[in-house]
Amino acid sequence: MTDDLLSRRARVLDGTSSAGAEIERSLQHAASAAVAPAFLKIDAVGARAAARAVDAAISSGAPLLPLAGLAVSIKDLFDIAGQVTTAGSTVLTDAEPAAQDAPAVSRLRAAGAALIGRTHMTEFAFSGVGLNPHYPAPANVPMATLDRDTPRIPGGSSSGAAVSVASGAAWAALGSDTGGSVRIPAALQGLVGFKNTASLTPTEGAIPLSTTLDTVSALTRSVRDAVLLHELLSARRVALPGRPLRATRLAVPTTLMLDALEPAVAAAFERAVDRLSRAGAQIVTLDVPPLADLAPLQVNGGFASCESWAWHRHRLATHEADYDRRVVTRIRRGMAMSAADYIDLQKARAAWIARMHAALRGFDAALSPTVPILAPPIAALEASDEEFFRVNSLLLRNPSVVNLLDGCAISLPCQAPGDAPVGLMLWSRGHADDALLDMALAVEAALANGAFS
Repeated sequence: MTDDLLSRRARVLDGTSSAGAEIERSLQHAASAAVAPAFLKIDAVGARAAARAVDAAISSGAPLLPLAGLAVSIKDLFDIAGQVTTAGSTVLTDAEPAAQDAPAVSRLRAAGAALIGRTHMTEFAFSGVGLNPHYPAPANVPMATLDRDTPRIPGGSSSGAAVSVASGAAWAALGSDTGGSVRIPAALQGLVGFKNTASLTPTEGAIPLSTTLDTVSALTRSVRDAVLLHELLSARRVALPGRPLRATRLAVPTTLMLDALEPAVAAAFERAVDRLSRAGAQIVTLDVPPLADLAPLQVNGGFASCESWAWHRHRLATHEADYDRRVVTRIRRGMAMSAADYIDLQKARAAWIARMHAALRGFDAALSPTVPILAPPIAALEASDEEFFRVNSLLLRNPSVVNLLDGCAISLPCQAPGDAPVGLMLWSRGHADDALLDMALAVEAALANGAFS
C-alpha cells in the first residue's frame, strides 16, 4: 500500500500516531535544504495549531475530520486569510492581505487540513516547466535520488506543490491546472494529479490565468487520496461502483499524443498498456483526426494569452520590468486578439469539442503518456530561451488537450520500480469525473499487480 494520506489518517485514528506528531514530521521535511525552495512561506504556527485541534477533538471523542490534521500545501495562487497572494511574482508583494480564504482553501481547512505553507510556482502559472527567476528552483525529488549531480525541473506551474508531496512535507497539495499544471509535475515526480471538469471546483479567490480553462485540483500520492481531495474541493460525493477493467473500452489515440516520445516514456507507456490489456481492458489504438487540428485554438496564444493579457495589461504598463520576461512574452501574444477573434475562438472550441466527442464515441476513456519526456536538467532551461520554450511546448502538448476539451484527466505513475518517473494519463469528456476516478482505481491496482514483472 502506498504511504498516502488515507493510510496516515488511519494511523491517527487508531492511535498509532497523532496529528501533532505527523505535522512535526512534515515540518522537518519542509525545512530541509532540498525541500525548502518548494515553499515561499511556511506556516508552522498555523499548521501546529490545526494539528493540536484535531488531537484535542479525538481525545474528546469527536469524529475524526477527513484530513485529520495532516499537512496540505497551498499553491501561491490561492487566497489564505491574512496572507498576501503573489502568484509567484514580485509585482504583488505589496498587495493587501486576503480578507478571507478562497473557497477551495476554506473547504480544506474545514476538513481538518493543517495548511503547512504556500508553494513555489511559475510566475502567474504561465508555463509547464516550473522555473521562476525570482526564486530558487525546487529540484525534482525522485530524479534527485536517481541523479544527485544534476538537478532536474519539477514541472509546473504547480512546482512547489509537487515537491511538497513527493518529499513528504505535505500529504496533498492544492494546485491549479490550465494546460496541465497539476498533471505535468505529477508525471515528472511520480505522483497522482487529477484534473476535474473545470466547473466542479470553485476558482474564486485564485489569481486567474485563463478564466476559460483554469481548473482547481490537487496532487496526491494515490488515486484514493485524489478521490478524497476531489470530494472535498467539489463539495460532493463521488460514485465509485467498482467497475472492473474487463468492462472498460479504452482508446489510445495515435494522432499527436504519441509523437516524439523519449525512449523511456515510450517503453513505460507500452508496458502499462500491455498490463491493462492483460488485466482485461479492451484497448483500441486509433487515429483521432481532430487532434491534428488544434492550430486554430492556439492562434495568438489561445485562451491563456488573451485572457491573461486582459488581467495583466494595466500592471504591465507600469511594472513590466518586474515580471519574468518569459511570462511577459506569452502574455503579450494575447494583445493581437480582437473581440471578434475571441468570439470566433469560443465557437471554434465548441465545434472542436463536438468533433472530439464524435471521434471517441463508444470509448469509456482514452490513454496517453501524460508528457512525452523525462524531466530535463534545470540548468539547460535556465540558460536557453529556445530550449525552455521547446520543452515547455512538449510538456503542455498532451495535457492541454483535455483543458481545451473541457474534460477530466488523471496522471498516474507507470514507470518500473527504480526508473525515472513517467506519467500515464487517463482522460475523458467533461462530467465523466466519477467514472474516470473509478477506472483510475482499477488502473492503479492493475499496474501495481505485477505490471513490470
